Amino acid sequence: MTLIFLLIAALWFVGHLMGAPVRARLVMMGILYVGLVVGHLVLPEGNGLRQATGGSAAGWLILGGLIGLGLVYAFAVKRLKAASERREQGNTPAKAGVFEDGELDRYARHIVLRELGGPGQKKLKQARILVIGAGGLGSPALLYLAAAGVGRVGVIDDDVVDSGNLQRQVIHEDQDIGKPKVFSAQERMLAVNPFIDVRPYKRRLTEDVAADLIDDYDIVLDGTDNFETRYLANRVCVTQGKPLISGALSQWEGQVSVFDPGASGPCYQCIFPEAPAPGLAPSCAEAGVLGPLPGVVGSMMAVEAVKQVTGAGQVLRGEMLIYDALWGETRKIGLKARTDCPVCGGRGASGAEGP
Repeated sequence: MTLIFLLIAALWFVGHLMGAPVRARLVMMGILYVGLVVGHLVLPEGNGLRQATGGSAAGWLILGGLIGLGLVYAFAVKRLKAASERREQGNTPAKAGVFEDGELDRYARHIVLRELGGPGQKKLKQARILVIGAGGLGSPALLYLAAAGVGRVGVIDDDVVDSGNLQRQVIHEDQDIGKPKVFSAQERMLAVNPFIDVRPYKRRLTEDVAADLIDDYDIVLDGTDNFETRYLANRVCVTQGKPLISGALSQWEGQVSVFDPGASGPCYQCIFPEAPAPGLAPSCAEAGVLGPLPGVVGSMMAVEAVKQVTGAGQVLRGEMLIYDALWGETRKIGLKARTDCPVCGGRGASGAEGP
């Protein structure tokens, strides 16, 4: 056996001196190994070659199996490392405001719009938007913000995907059932646009994190279904001077508005001073909701976010757009700040009393 190991070492060393690739040297060693095993199997017992190389093929087969397992393990580790690096590269955002190869073609339909153009698309690239909730309203909003090229999109939600969500929460798939919604949403958003930075926060928005989290973003979209979170998001946005784009749903009807007291508009609590009594505002689970309706309203929220970022058109500040899907009607109502609002103090009231 010593002779064989010396021969293997000689093959490796000579190949190295001749500049042969590692793969070629491994192939030569493999050929030697196969020839050795075949010789043990076909030569009669007592043959001098068999005696000089261990006398039996069993030891060589065991050694070959161990080497094979080692090579398989090394190959698997290499593949896993490469896959991890690809995932990291796929979620590595570009420098703020700097377009990568292929991005301008992606946003060509935006760039030809007179109201947006290249400057507007660059503002979207630099924008940071937080979406609260990856459910019915968050699903379309997140998808369209990703497709629009918003540079950083944060999504916070503590829930997991349930089969009952899939009737309307289009960012999730059947295979995502049981997965945290923020991670399911992140995967789909990056599949739509790998040039953006998606930051998932698998938790509920609470007092202890709200201020620090919202401080990292320019605009907040509220797609939640509970008043506690809505009031909290509103208070922090008012304190930090951040626009809050809010949507809501009820069976066949949806509404959307932009609350921004810093720009002479009311805040959310100006319009809804206190949460309704239990039972007066049932959740979607209790009252039901038309599947496509969140898609309509959530898309409207994304539109308002794009307008807010780029300065295109006029956002729904001081107005609420109401969409009635059952009768195919839309209407807008004016909103006024309340001078006695405990959150914003009626800073957008301009002397007018609220409703």
